[in-house]
Amino acid sequence: MALMHPQFDPVALSIGPLAIHWYGLMYLLAFAQFLLLGRLRLKQAGVAQHAWTYKALEDLLFAGVVGVILGGRLGYIIFYMPGHYLANPLDVLKVWEGGMSFHGGFMGVLAAMLWWGRRNKKTFFEVTDFIAPLVPFGLAFGRLGNFINGELWGRPTDLPWAMIFPQAGDMLARHPSQLYQLMGEGLCLGLALWWYASKPRALGQISGVFLLGYGLFRFLAEFAREPDSFLGLLSLGLSMGQWLSIPMVLAGVYLIFRQSPKI
Repeated sequence: MALMHPQFDPVALSIGPLAIHWYGLMYLLAFAQFLLLGRLRLKQAGVAQHAWTYKALEDLLFAGVVGVILGGRLGYIIFYMPGHYLANPLDVLKVWEGGMSFHGGFMGVLAAMLWWGRRNKKTFFEVTDFIAPLVPFGLAFGRLGNFINGELWGRPTDLPWAMIFPQAGDMLARHPSQLYQLMGEGLCLGLALWWYASKPRALGQISGVFLLGYGLFRFLAEFAREPDSFLGLLSLGLSMGQWLSIPMVLAGVYLIFRQSPKI
Protein backbone atom coordinates (compact mmCIF):
# COMPACT_ATOMS: atom_id res chain seq x y z
CA MET A 1 0.00 0.00 0.00
CA ALA A 2 1.31 3.42 -0.96
CA LEU A 3 0.23 6.87 0.10
CA MET A 4 -1.74 8.93 -2.40
CA HIS A 5 -0.74 12.51 -3.09
CA PRO A 6 -3.49 14.72 -1.61
CA GLN A 7 -4.15 16.47 -4.95
CA PHE A 8 -4.44 19.94 -3.50
CA ASP A 9 -6.45 22.59 -5.28
CA PRO A 10 -3.77 24.71 -7.02
CA VAL A 11 -5.67 27.84 -5.93
CA ALA A 12 -4.94 28.63 -2.30
CA LEU A 13 -7.31 31.58 -1.97
CA SER A 14 -9.96 33.21 -4.14
CA ILE A 15 -11.25 36.73 -3.59
CA GLY A 16 -13.80 37.51 -6.27
CA PRO A 17 -12.02 37.26 -9.64
CA LEU A 18 -8.62 37.22 -7.90
CA ALA A 19 -7.08 33.76 -7.51
CA ILE A 20 -3.92 33.25 -5.47
CA HIS A 21 -2.13 30.03 -6.38
CA TRP A 22 -0.18 28.01 -3.86
CA TYR A 23 3.06 28.36 -5.78
CA GLY A 24 2.74 32.12 -5.92
CA LEU A 25 1.97 32.13 -2.21
CA MET A 26 5.15 30.13 -1.55
CA TYR A 27 7.16 32.78 -3.40
CA LEU A 28 5.59 35.50 -1.23
CA LEU A 29 6.42 33.55 1.94
CA ALA A 30 9.99 33.04 0.74
CA PHE A 31 10.40 36.78 0.18
CA ALA A 32 8.79 37.56 3.56
CA GLN A 33 11.11 35.23 5.45
CA PHE A 34 14.08 36.83 3.67
CA LEU A 35 13.14 40.19 5.17
CA LEU A 36 12.23 38.82 8.61
CA LEU A 37 15.39 36.73 8.99
CA GLY A 38 17.33 39.58 7.43
CA ARG A 39 16.42 41.79 10.40
CA LEU A 40 18.02 39.21 12.70
CA ARG A 41 20.99 38.82 10.38
CA LEU A 42 21.69 42.54 10.61
CA LYS A 43 22.34 42.08 14.35
CA GLN A 44 24.71 39.10 14.08
CA ALA A 45 28.41 39.31 14.89
CA GLY A 46 30.46 40.15 11.84
CA VAL A 47 27.53 41.94 10.18
CA ALA A 48 26.42 44.84 12.36
CA GLN A 49 29.78 46.62 12.15
CA HIS A 50 29.78 46.66 8.35
CA ALA A 51 27.06 49.26 7.88
CA TRP A 52 24.40 46.92 6.53
CA THR A 53 20.93 48.48 6.71
CA TYR A 54 17.35 47.31 6.30
CA LYS A 55 17.10 49.48 3.18
CA ALA A 56 20.02 47.53 1.70
CA LEU A 57 18.20 44.30 2.58
CA GLU A 58 15.10 45.45 0.69
CA ASP A 59 17.18 46.49 -2.32
CA LEU A 60 18.95 43.12 -2.33
CA LEU A 61 15.61 41.30 -2.28
CA PHE A 62 14.37 43.27 -5.29
CA ALA A 63 17.59 42.66 -7.21
CA GLY A 64 17.48 38.97 -6.26
CA VAL A 65 13.89 38.57 -7.45
CA VAL A 66 14.79 40.02 -10.86
CA GLY A 67 17.90 37.82 -11.03
CA VAL A 68 16.13 34.60 -10.08
CA ILE A 69 13.32 35.11 -12.59
CA LEU A 70 15.52 36.03 -15.55
CA GLY A 71 18.28 33.59 -14.65
CA GLY A 72 15.88 30.76 -13.88
CA ARG A 73 14.20 31.09 -17.25
CA LEU A 74 17.43 31.45 -19.22
CA GLY A 75 19.00 28.58 -17.31
CA TYR A 76 16.12 26.27 -18.18
CA ILE A 77 16.36 27.24 -21.83
CA ILE A 78 20.14 26.76 -22.01
CA PHE A 79 20.62 23.73 -19.74
CA TYR A 80 17.52 21.69 -20.44
CA MET A 81 15.86 22.47 -23.80
CA PRO A 82 18.17 24.53 -26.02
CA GLY A 83 17.16 22.70 -29.18
CA HIS A 84 13.46 23.28 -28.62
CA TYR A 85 13.84 27.00 -27.98
CA LEU A 86 16.21 27.48 -30.92
CA ALA A 87 13.54 25.96 -33.14
CA ASN A 88 10.69 27.80 -31.38
CA PRO A 89 12.11 31.13 -30.13
CA LEU A 90 8.70 32.61 -29.28
CA ASP A 91 8.21 29.83 -26.70
CA VAL A 92 10.79 31.63 -24.57
CA LEU A 93 8.02 34.07 -23.64
CA LYS A 94 5.55 31.35 -22.59
CA VAL A 95 6.46 31.46 -18.93
CA TRP A 96 2.94 30.33 -17.97
CA GLU A 97 3.83 26.89 -19.32
CA GLY A 98 6.57 26.54 -16.67
CA GLY A 99 10.25 26.00 -17.15
CA MET A 100 12.59 27.38 -14.50
CA SER A 101 16.02 26.13 -13.44
CA PHE A 102 17.37 26.55 -9.92
CA HIS A 103 20.97 26.62 -11.14
CA GLY A 104 20.09 29.26 -13.74
CA GLY A 105 18.23 31.28 -11.13
CA PHE A 106 21.21 30.95 -8.82
CA MET A 107 23.54 32.40 -11.45
CA GLY A 108 21.02 35.17 -12.10
CA VAL A 109 21.07 36.04 -8.41
CA LEU A 110 24.88 36.06 -8.37
CA ALA A 111 24.89 38.47 -11.31
CA ALA A 112 22.36 40.69 -9.54
CA MET A 113 24.43 40.67 -6.33
CA LEU A 114 27.57 41.59 -8.27
CA TRP A 115 25.75 44.50 -9.90
CA TRP A 116 24.29 45.69 -6.58
CA GLY A 117 27.64 45.38 -4.79
CA ARG A 118 29.45 47.49 -7.37
CA ARG A 119 26.81 50.22 -7.13
CA ASN A 120 27.01 50.23 -3.33
CA LYS A 121 30.76 49.75 -2.82
CA LYS A 122 30.50 46.25 -1.42
CA THR A 123 32.65 43.36 -2.58
CA PHE A 124 30.94 40.38 -4.17
CA PHE A 125 31.62 38.05 -1.22
CA GLU A 126 30.56 40.66 1.32
CA VAL A 127 27.15 40.60 -0.36
CA THR A 128 26.86 36.83 -0.83
CA ASP A 129 28.12 36.09 2.70
CA PHE A 130 25.45 38.42 4.04
CA ILE A 131 22.50 36.89 2.15
CA ALA A 132 23.54 33.20 2.09
CA PRO A 133 21.91 32.28 5.44
CA LEU A 134 18.64 33.85 4.26
CA VAL A 135 18.29 31.69 1.16
CA PRO A 136 17.73 28.02 2.24
CA PHE A 137 14.48 28.60 4.10
CA GLY A 138 13.13 30.34 1.01
CA LEU A 139 14.10 27.27 -1.02
CA ALA A 140 12.14 25.15 1.46
CA PHE A 141 8.98 27.12 0.63
CA GLY A 142 9.65 26.54 -3.06
CA ARG A 143 9.91 22.77 -2.57
CA LEU A 144 6.71 22.82 -0.53
CA GLY A 145 5.06 24.49 -3.50
CA ASN A 146 6.38 21.71 -5.76
CA PHE A 147 4.85 19.11 -3.44
CA ILE A 148 1.49 20.88 -3.23
CA ASN A 149 1.39 21.04 -7.05
CA GLY A 150 2.34 17.35 -7.30
CA GLU A 151 5.25 18.16 -9.63
CA LEU A 152 8.92 17.14 -9.75
CA TRP A 153 8.01 13.75 -8.30
CA GLY A 154 10.51 11.06 -7.43
CA ARG A 155 11.58 7.76 -8.92
CA PRO A 156 9.60 4.56 -8.26
CA THR A 157 10.29 2.94 -4.89
CA ASP A 158 8.82 0.41 -2.47
CA LEU A 159 9.69 2.33 0.69
CA PRO A 160 6.89 2.59 3.29
CA TRP A 161 6.42 6.32 2.69
CA ALA A 162 6.24 6.00 -1.10
CA MET A 163 3.54 8.12 -2.69
CA ILE A 164 1.48 7.90 -5.87
CA PHE A 165 1.48 11.09 -7.94
CA PRO A 166 -1.36 10.91 -10.51
CA GLN A 167 0.28 13.80 -12.40
CA ALA A 168 3.05 11.37 -13.38
CA GLY A 169 0.59 9.57 -15.66
CA ASP A 170 0.87 6.22 -13.90
CA MET A 171 0.02 4.65 -10.56
CA LEU A 172 3.58 3.88 -9.50
CA ALA A 173 4.61 4.47 -5.90
CA ARG A 174 7.38 7.05 -5.92
CA HIS A 175 9.76 8.92 -3.64
CA PRO A 176 8.23 12.21 -2.40
CA SER A 177 11.50 13.81 -3.50
CA GLN A 178 10.13 17.33 -3.10
CA LEU A 179 9.97 16.70 0.66
CA TYR A 180 13.51 15.30 0.65
CA GLN A 181 14.72 18.53 -0.92
CA LEU A 182 12.62 20.61 1.47
CA MET A 183 14.34 18.92 4.40
CA GLY A 184 17.85 18.83 2.91
CA GLU A 185 18.61 21.97 0.91
CA GLY A 186 15.93 23.85 2.85
CA LEU A 187 15.69 23.19 6.57
CA CYS A 188 18.90 21.27 7.30
CA LEU A 189 21.11 23.57 5.24
CA GLY A 190 19.31 26.61 6.60
CA LEU A 191 19.83 25.67 10.25
CA ALA A 192 23.45 24.67 9.71
CA LEU A 193 24.25 27.83 7.76
CA TRP A 194 22.49 30.08 10.27
CA TRP A 195 24.60 28.58 13.07
CA TYR A 196 27.80 28.84 11.03
CA ALA A 197 27.15 32.47 10.10
CA SER A 198 26.39 33.48 13.69
CA LYS A 199 30.13 34.09 14.26
CA PRO A 200 32.62 36.13 12.19
CA ARG A 201 34.09 34.05 9.36
CA ALA A 202 36.73 34.62 6.74
CA LEU A 203 35.51 36.40 3.64
CA GLY A 204 33.78 33.93 1.31
CA GLN A 205 33.49 31.07 3.81
CA ILE A 206 29.77 31.51 4.49
CA SER A 207 29.15 31.55 0.74
CA GLY A 208 31.33 28.44 0.49
CA VAL A 209 29.27 26.56 3.07
CA PHE A 210 26.12 27.41 1.14
CA LEU A 211 27.59 26.17 -2.14
CA LEU A 212 28.95 22.99 -0.59
CA GLY A 213 25.80 22.25 1.38
CA TYR A 214 23.35 22.92 -1.43
CA GLY A 215 25.45 21.03 -3.96
CA LEU A 216 25.68 17.94 -1.72
CA PHE A 217 22.02 17.91 -0.71
CA ARG A 218 20.87 18.42 -4.30
CA PHE A 219 23.28 15.79 -5.65
CA LEU A 220 21.96 13.21 -3.18
CA ALA A 221 18.29 14.14 -3.68
CA GLU A 222 18.65 13.65 -7.43
CA PHE A 223 19.10 9.90 -6.86
CA ALA A 224 15.48 9.86 -5.68
CA ARG A 225 14.09 12.46 -8.11
CA GLU A 226 12.73 11.41 -11.48
CA PRO A 227 14.95 12.85 -14.26
CA ASP A 228 13.32 15.12 -16.81
CA SER A 229 11.67 12.91 -19.42
CA PHE A 230 13.22 14.82 -22.33
CA LEU A 231 16.74 14.46 -20.88
CA GLY A 232 16.87 11.27 -18.83
CA LEU A 233 20.19 10.42 -17.25
CA LEU A 234 23.39 11.77 -18.77
CA SER A 235 27.02 10.64 -18.61
CA LEU A 236 27.95 8.25 -15.76
CA GLY A 237 24.25 7.78 -15.02
CA LEU A 238 23.96 11.23 -13.45
CA SER A 239 21.14 13.70 -13.99
CA MET A 240 21.52 17.25 -15.25
CA GLY A 241 20.85 18.50 -11.71
CA GLN A 242 23.76 16.43 -10.41
CA TRP A 243 26.18 17.60 -13.07
CA LEU A 244 25.25 21.22 -12.35
CA SER A 245 25.74 20.63 -8.61
CA ILE A 246 29.29 19.32 -8.91
CA PRO A 247 30.83 22.75 -9.70
CA MET A 248 28.97 24.17 -6.71
CA VAL A 249 30.54 21.59 -4.40
CA LEU A 250 34.03 22.22 -5.76
CA ALA A 251 33.65 26.00 -5.50
CA GLY A 252 32.32 25.64 -1.96
CA VAL A 253 35.29 23.55 -0.84
CA TYR A 254 37.68 26.09 -2.36
CA LEU A 255 36.04 29.06 -0.62
CA ILE A 256 35.92 27.33 2.76
CA PHE A 257 39.57 26.29 2.86
CA ARG A 258 41.30 29.09 0.97
CA GLN A 259 43.33 31.58 2.99
CA SER A 260 41.40 34.78 3.44
CA PRO A 261 41.36 37.67 5.94
CA LYS A 262 38.57 37.93 8.49
CA ILE A 263 35.52 39.96 7.48
